[in-house]
Amino acid sequence: MHIIIIGAGDVGYHLAKALYQDHEVVIIEKDEDAIEQVMGLDVQVILGNGANVKILKQAGVEKSDLVVAVTSHDELNIVASLAAKLMTQNGTKTIAMVSNPDYINKPVTIRENVGMNIMICPELSLAYEMYQILSVPSAVDVQDFVGGLVKMIEFKVNDGNVLVNKALKEILFPQCSMISAIFRESDVIIPGGNDVIHSGDRVVLIGKEEAIQDIRKWFEVSNQSKKLLVVGGGTVGFYLIELLRKADFNITLVEKDLKRCEMIAESLPNVMVINGDGTDMRILDEVNVPGMDAVVSVTNSDEKNLLCSLLARQLGAIKVMARVERTEYTQLFEMVGVDVAMSSREATINEVLKTTLLKTGIQSITTLEGEKAEILELTAREGSRIVKKPLKSVKFPKGAIVSTVVHGSNIIVPDGNFQIQPRDKVIVFTKSEMVSDVKELFK
Repeated sequence: MHIIIIGAGDVGYHLAKALYQDHEVVIIEKDEDAIEQVMGLDVQVILGNGANVKILKQAGVEKSDLVVAVTSHDELNIVASLAAKLMTQNGTKTIAMVSNPDYINKPVTIRENVGMNIMICPELSLAYEMYQILSVPSAVDVQDFVGGLVKMIEFKVNDGNVLVNKALKEILFPQCSMISAIFRESDVIIPGGNDVIHSGDRVVLIGKEEAIQDIRKWFEVSNQSKKLLVVGGGTVGFYLIELLRKADFNITLVEKDLKRCEMIAESLPNVMVINGDGTDMRILDEVNVPGMDAVVSVTNSDEKNLLCSLLARQLGAIKVMARVERTEYTQLFEMVGVDVAMSSREATINEVLKTTLLKTGIQSITTLEGEKAEILELTAREGSRIVKKPLKSVKFPKGAIVSTVVHGSNIIVPDGNFQIQPRDKVIVFTKSEMVSDVKELFK
């Protein structure tokens, strides 16, 4: 595919990094300093305004398959997407990243009637993903596949958990569920029956909804009160509180901006709103952090989110979550004690990757552990190498595993003798470097 990326910031860079090996990528960026980080990639770089018709023509917009506008300016992204759509007659798809709630009120929306295929709000996407995790108190990540028929949950295994020091072959899993991966320090393990689970591991479980609900009991903390402290009442915090309030959570918000506090208190009744700094120990004592099931820091400052999370951890919060804007900080946050560190860029990147992968039968892609691993949802096709033969006879890439197959309405955890049929939905867990090899099997 010929793909034009407008904006070489954090999102643009990681998009180009994920796409350039399989596609022809052109990056448009008007800031010379921002261009430096993409110079190490094998992509064409054009210095200029992505909404400029001449610049778009120089980037080859007439032959483009996809134009993605991911600058920090909503209006530029919208205008660039509209211009690209007007300049092409070959079905070019356009995706615009926007943050202003005046333009978008849900994480991902289709706006074809105004010239854009997809409009994405990273902040709302982040808030929704945080809400999913908070809805399963013991989880550090939650994703749905095949329209919700298959669920993935990532749990952290703590001291005293029933799974500690047990080999997988000793664990009686509920029907239609399995452990697809173990994250241990910097390693990604595709486990076999003899692999033993250690305290501190993060395990990825995939299966049907009912089975995963049973597995949740192995990780549950007793006496959940649904009390949450949210630090930061910006776009992410406000949308997160809206979702949590509908799910009957007892929410306290700490926000430094007085006018923002007044607006939220008026808009969201039954939410305790405190005007102050979330890193102020007096305020954290006042809201009784040890009595909170979770403390979620979603200010616009990575440093403040980290400090607030560490203070909450020191005071005894059961779970601490933090928003991270600088990608390189994500693992650092989790290394020093934050249970879940999440970046708003992931949702944007995954949506774009899904668009580029549809031609290979991939409906969904989820990135885990800072791009170390991915979960793919694919549709098997007639004539592809993966169908109508026992899985044990398929030369499947080392570092990838078929986790679940949805055949009609049946959800199956396959063994080596299982044969995938055309039109089956297949969930594959894979190390990131094996994605291309997995795609080949489904062509």
